Amino acid sequence: MFALHKRDSWPALVIAVILAFTAWRLHQQGRLWWCSCRSFLWTGDAWGSQTSQAFLDPYSLTHILHGLAFCGLLALLIRGRSTSWRLALAIAIESAWEIIENSNPVIQRYRAATAALGYQGDTVVNSLGDITCCVIGFIIARRLGWCRSIFVFLATELVLIIWIRDSLLLEILMLIHPVNAIKVWQIGG
Repeated sequence: MFALHKRDSWPALVIAVILAFTAWRLHQQGRLWWCSCRSFLWTGDAWGSQTSQAFLDPYSLTHILHGLAFCGLLALLIRGRSTSWRLALAIAIESAWEIIENSNPVIQRYRAATAALGYQGDTVVNSLGDITCCVIGFIIARRLGWCRSIFVFLATELVLIIWIRDSLLLEILMLIHPVNAIKVWQIGG
């Protein structure tokens, strides 16, 4: 029994190391630990200066979508691993994205190609909130299964498009191949 318990603790240890490394690396890239915002936990203004500064913001929902997608893809690609190891891999991928997303070249790309004109990068706390949301998405997908997860993914995309004029799929499109008409619509023109 002890060997089984010890073996099962490895993914948790790996996750802790990944999170600590991610926080350290983001701070080394010049990201602030946390904001001096009045609302440290949440900001609902997707285009305001507190976005990506508080623990959670409307874009946190896109990170839940990351978790939904990672759960399904990793279940297909590495069936031989336990759910806890697949979760650790999903956290590693999400953490790598947070480090890349908060590099100066990507921040500049967001400013140039998307409607996030004043984007200054995430605080470390916001990145950890995004990773937490990815974990939540992973858990939701694990419980719902792939069919219902696809419905949740699409419904969330629709809610984001209506609420903040942006979504995960629009973000990807705008980073890869910006469409000026979408940018104008997002800004409210």
